[in-house]
Amino acid sequence: MRLFVGLGNPGAKYQGNRHNIGFMAVDEIARRHGFGPWRRRFQGETSEGNLGNGRVILLKPTTYMNESGNAVGEATKFFKMGVGDITVFHDEIELPPAKLRVKIGGGIAGHNGLRSISAHVGNDYRRVRLGVGHPGVKDLVHQHVLSDFAKSEMPWISALCEAIADNAAFIVTGQDASFANKVHLAMDAKGFTSKDDSEPSPKK
Repeated sequence: MRLFVGLGNPGAKYQGNRHNIGFMAVDEIARRHGFGPWRRRFQGETSEGNLGNGRVILLKPTTYMNESGNAVGEATKFFKMGVGDITVFHDEIELPPAKLRVKIGGGIAGHNGLRSISAHVGNDYRRVRLGVGHPGVKDLVHQHVLSDFAKSEMPWISALCEAIADNAAFIVTGQDASFANKVHLAMDAKGFTSKDDSEPSPKK
């Protein structure tokens, strides 16, 4: 059994925020693979289903971002999971929009959701880092992640979440490199490219 955690802030006010792309990713996994209905528990919402030959619990903490670890800690204790069973999907300002990277452990780079999770379960969980771009000025980061994606960004967001959902079974079997490669190939096939300092745009 694996725990896939999408990070975000609860409520309609934050629904379209860059900070909530983790919620968007796990929502698409649930939709695309016919997971069960969301239900409230563990200070969050969970949905259960199968990916490949593995059972997966999706979790969206309904605390605010900086207390996400409360929900993750409760869920892992209930299911008797180790830190290696946890995958966290989160926004990453150090990656350009539409880019994705996977890593296990490492720093938290000022991300309050990751800080909270590490405090509760340790640091060696898998992170699926979803690029939302950097505003260019450190003082604008907070405003940037708590602002909504522009309408023009929705095509690449949808494409990225779909590619993640289509290939999420690779994470269950620990094939992180294959997962990342398949997502990148899917994004390329859908015509999305991204320069490091600009919004992704369809290929001409």
